[in-house]
Amino acid sequence: MNIGYARVSTRDQNLELQLDALNKAGCETIFQEKASGATKARPELDRMLASLRKGDTVYIYKLDRLGRSLKHLLDMVAELEFKGVGLVSLTDAINTTSAQGRLVFNLFASLAEFERELIRERTYAGLAAARARGRVGGRRRGLSEEAERTAIVAETLYKEQQLGVNEIAQRLRISKVTLYKYLRHRGVVIHSHRKTTVSKPAD
Repeated sequence: MNIGYARVSTRDQNLELQLDALNKAGCETIFQEKASGATKARPELDRMLASLRKGDTVYIYKLDRLGRSLKHLLDMVAELEFKGVGLVSLTDAINTTSAQGRLVFNLFASLAEFERELIRERTYAGLAAARARGRVGGRRRGLSEEAERTAIVAETLYKEQQLGVNEIAQRLRISKVTLYKYLRHRGVVIHSHRKTTVSKPAD
């Protein structure tokens, strides 16, 4: 039995192109889904997988309509093969029901894995070069939500110039070092001549 699976990622997209191609390919049943590629919950895909029997063939418009990632796709194809179910991707010219089709799919998977390894190597090389230039690692570490709120208040008080840095730190119950850290995080220019306290006006 030929079974189709069609998926789009947003409400703005429609399934007509995929449905037309799957109907033309002779699919007797088509499962339709609207779900993001990264979403794990795909009830229609689960229903289709549960309905498959040995000798069935699953038709999809493109490989990226089926798997969330390369690993997920490979695991799914292995599951289909274990069940005795073939996979046909109409636009990728892949058909695992034949020996040649399985070879093409495995070649595709190998190339994709090769590209992923190259990306990983370039990332590691970039981090190593950054460390050699004096940087510790990848992204700058951010602040927690509570610290971010404190940093915003610190920025406001500092820019108002009504309080010295010691008084701001005391009011926020943080150290002066932490205050400067928060100000730098907010991109505030710290003036070296800024007084640490504000003198009280004479009576």
